[in-house]
Amino acid sequence: MAISYNKLWKLLIDKKMNKQDLKSVSGISTASIAKLGKGENITTDVLLKICKALDCDIADIMEIIDDE
Repeated sequence: MAISYNKLWKLLIDKKMNKQDLKSVSGISTASIAKLGKGENITTDVLLKICKALDCDIADIMEIIDDE
């Protein structure tokens, strides 16, 4: 099983935002944005900053998917 951040990217599109906008409003680092883009693990602190900045729930930005 793996984590997918596809919901986050869709939410950004819906809000007419890009990754740089997300970085600015949430205060997360460029390295965290890169990890999100690669589907790598990030801390819950980063996830909470994103949720707070986008006024959403954690289930709105990520999901668990099968590795297949």
